[in-house]
Amino acid sequence: MDSSVRVAPAPRLGDPSTADETPVKLRAKDLTFFYGSFLALKDITLEIRANRVTAIIGPSGCGKSTLLQTFNRMYDLVPGAKARGSIRLNTEEVTTTPRIYDLRRRIGMVFQRPNPFPMSIYDNVAFGPRLLGWPAERIAKGVADSLRITGLWDEVSDRLHRSAASLSGGQQQRLCIARCLAVGPEVILMDEPCSALDPISTLRIEELIRKLRDRYTIVIVTHNMQQAKRVSDYTAFMLIEPFLRHGELIEFDRTDAIFNHPSDPRTRDYVDGKFG
Repeated sequence: MDSSVRVAPAPRLGDPSTADETPVKLRAKDLTFFYGSFLALKDITLEIRANRVTAIIGPSGCGKSTLLQTFNRMYDLVPGAKARGSIRLNTEEVTTTPRIYDLRRRIGMVFQRPNPFPMSIYDNVAFGPRLLGWPAERIAKGVADSLRITGLWDEVSDRLHRSAASLSGGQQQRLCIARCLAVGPEVILMDEPCSALDPISTLRIEELIRKLRDRYTIVIVTHNMQQAKRVSDYTAFMLIEPFLRHGELIEFDRTDAIFNHPSDPRTRDYVDGKFG
């Protein structure tokens, strides 16, 4: 073999089936992703289990957010973006399903910065149920239930018809989570949901994530190693391939194994803070 050709080692994929009997909710297999002609992700394979929190970590530019957005086809909004390989939600193939709106109802997303709609607190949470054609009584119950789950009901129940912009940053992010919950998702994707928040608001979001895992499957991208350790059951570590510059999955396992007993020295160096 030509010594100038670098062959990347296969990622270490923990075998959760031996210790975790919960079903697989999302499964990516041989996933490769392009922005036009640019190869962004290559050969990503991992299984995300139901009612567990999976963290995706790695340095900036390694494809964490891109991977997250493949799970509910957010890339459809980017001209020239395309995926190869397979992503399955239960048994349904995500990459080819024509039911995009239903897919994004079932797999909701919370972004890095709070993005409440320019409308009232109530109307923000009711927005999705109204699009789905729910009756008013069901919408009202869904709004109240979602606000209670996120801990906002006691804080805003007396001002539901005020602008969502009147809320603090942390409250706005919890409102965005409530808006996601209102349509009854199965999976919640979170792209660095605490990066724009103060420490107290971050704590509230982390507590909420732990609470939500009893009902939902959660995948969170985070740069905060301590946050990944605090909230996640499984962790995927990604890196940029040094020569071709695409994102690769280096190691995927239970969070305690990734942080305490990683098999790849690059994982050890990253979680120890030697780069990134």
